[in-house]
Amino acid sequence: MKKSNIIRILYHAGSFLLSVFALSVLVFTISRLAPRDPLYAYYGERVEKMSVEEQEQARERLGLNASVPVQYMRWLACALHGDFGISYQYKTDVKEVLAARVGNTLLLGGMSFALIFVLALWLGLFCAWREERLTDRLICRIGTVTSCIPEFWLSLLFILLFAVWLGWLPGSGAYSVGKEGSAADRAVHLILPLTVVVLGHLWYYAFQVRNRLLEEVRADYVLLARMKGLSGKQVLRRHCLRSTMPSYLSMMAVAFPHILGGTYVVELVFSYPGIGTLAYESARYKDYNLLMVISLLTGITVIFCNMLAQGINERLDPRMRAQSKVGRGEAGGV
Repeated sequence: MKKSNIIRILYHAGSFLLSVFALSVLVFTISRLAPRDPLYAYYGERVEKMSVEEQEQARERLGLNASVPVQYMRWLACALHGDFGISYQYKTDVKEVLAARVGNTLLLGGMSFALIFVLALWLGLFCAWREERLTDRLICRIGTVTSCIPEFWLSLLFILLFAVWLGWLPGSGAYSVGKEGSAADRAVHLILPLTVVVLGHLWYYAFQVRNRLLEEVRADYVLLARMKGLSGKQVLRRHCLRSTMPSYLSMMAVAFPHILGGTYVVELVFSYPGIGTLAYESARYKDYNLLMVISLLTGITVIFCNMLAQGINERLDPRMRAQSKVGRGEAGGV
């Protein structure tokens, strides 16, 4: 491996770790300074019946009696060994609570991301090919309307239409009672939330692909290709699409946390047992330990995807690679 590649890897790894550390400090401090005593989240109304000595003993057991910096150092030491504390609401390890929900969110978010990734590319290519024709104008208008509808409102509309009025599809949950292991039942429960997430994000990325392709269509090399006898459809597929792929890949890398955040909202409306619903429950019941870890994991996902997008750009786009080298060289010189 070249020395420059090793330096680049170490640079990105150091930036990632530093960003995660700063995020953990911020999230932990906010969670500890948030209103309401964490004792109420753990003991509920029983706190009011406790004496001052009993409350102090409870704080000692939960590690809440020290200053915030000391609490953070204790938490960090445990977190480096995989111990993120206990959930005040569920009275069990935070990892166990997350493990029971994270699979559902990854299933919904992963399928939504894959569908948006494929459909946006196909739809943008189709609209660029049919530029300013009736189908292009119609898709642009419909896409603009669907992308402007809030996901929570669209979710409620779908529940009312398909679950309440028509009774075709379930309007809540990830599976029916007693059918947790049924793939068909899970697929049926995924239809409505999956549709809402895809409709909420599809046109934004398809529109970006369409515009990028139309910019390429007007480039000089396209005129040369047309002079060689290639049709407009062939030029789009062979030349323009290839030129837009680096920017599209980086855009989708950045889009992953955005789409994942959309699933959080949809999960809440559909009572889907995922991380989004868990985050709402944690905030509602002041379960700051659990909410802090959820926020931290979400932040890490955003940081990682942004750095991945930058890496894709540097890898596939020579101009970005040269600019990155110049930036590191200037930083080293300073």
